[in-house]
Amino acid sequence: MKLLEKIAKRQATVGVIGLGYVGLPLILEFCKAGFPVIGFDLDEEKIKSLNENKTYIKHIPFERIRDIKEKGNFRVSSDFSLLRETDCVLICVPTPLNKYREPDLSYVLNTTDTIAKYLHKEQLVILESTTYPGTTDEDMRAVLEATGLKAGTDFCLAFSPEREDPNNKDFCTSTIPKIVGGYTKDCLEVADALYSTIVAKTVPVSSTKVAEAAKLMENIYRAVNIALVNEMKMLFDRMDIDIWEVISAANTKPFGFQAFYPGPGLGGHCIPIDPFYLTWKARTYDFHTRFIELAGEVNTQMPYYVVEKVGEELNKRGKHVNASKILVLGLAYKKDIDDTRESPSLKLIELLLHKGAEVDYNDPYIPVTKKMRSYDFKMTSVPITAAMLQGYDCTVIATDHSCYDYKFIAANAPLIVDTRNAVNGAGRNGHVVKA
Repeated sequence: MKLLEKIAKRQATVGVIGLGYVGLPLILEFCKAGFPVIGFDLDEEKIKSLNENKTYIKHIPFERIRDIKEKGNFRVSSDFSLLRETDCVLICVPTPLNKYREPDLSYVLNTTDTIAKYLHKEQLVILESTTYPGTTDEDMRAVLEATGLKAGTDFCLAFSPEREDPNNKDFCTSTIPKIVGGYTKDCLEVADALYSTIVAKTVPVSSTKVAEAAKLMENIYRAVNIALVNEMKMLFDRMDIDIWEVISAANTKPFGFQAFYPGPGLGGHCIPIDPFYLTWKARTYDFHTRFIELAGEVNTQMPYYVVEKVGEELNKRGKHVNASKILVLGLAYKKDIDDTRESPSLKLIELLLHKGAEVDYNDPYIPVTKKMRSYDFKMTSVPITAAMLQGYDCTVIATDHSCYDYKFIAANAPLIVDTRNAVNGAGRNGHVVKA
């Protein structure tokens, strides 16, 4: 197969559609490996940033953008007709839920429609976006084969789930094993050959459906266990037991236990969303995924629990949530990143505002809020000073960024509701409440 030869010689042009937290790291690796690469996105601001050697993702330094631009093998464009020039196309677009908590495949299918316009023989199309089993070899294949070309014969079709963990210091795109599933054995061979040029280890599986299911399994495993520990947190709070101390003690067992930690809710594009893709698909097989749905209910409830805790603590001090000044520390969904996708902090702010509170936030990595599918707060991050902290009735630690000086915060905030065990005993006794 000519495409295998082009991949081996680093002559295959790689197109990556979607220049976000998944697509951009892939581009960096393929450029580093010597492939000619074209990045595609509808967001002109991202294209402008990359053309100016600027980064828009905190953990990706601008020097890496500058280096691939200087090598001369990278282009970025919103002109999708350039797909004609590509040999391999990787789809890295969002797969959100709609307002009914059902899969929204519009980004994937619209992208597939676009690819179909420029599909040619000896081309490889790979989906990386997390989705339910059958998306690649049923939904996408139907669109692509409507051109008259046949998957496995005229072009190759595969699924390889993204496994990005933004700002993880221990793992990156090239060191995380890459699951690869092909529509046919030939499709798998070509896709595996492509990824083998940029990752230390590939994990070939028998089909695209297995690869799709494996990604869901990873995220459902985390969602269910996080729900378990979140439920334990709410129970132990009523029993006046510190969940963090319980987890620390249980974690000394050298076998049979893996520590998961509670929080104000689930965030990120994967864990809060992906399990419901399988839940929806399971209904078509007349199967009810009770564990998954129960975990979703528990995790979705966590921001409400935190707001109730804020109300309880204010009541103890003769105040109400209504008209109280509340500061939310951290807008990102996890520490030390600038990603707000599905962040529980957003839900906390919404709930507090609905109860009549005056709410501000601070996040050193997110200076202003951006309009999202469900939120449009139009807020600006406020500075953290002693006077500012002293002026709030309650400070809620929602994201435990490493750059926060928790001793300083504890010394100046009259009341802290800590959802991340970040303060951990610092400050005046009784004014720091774990939630």
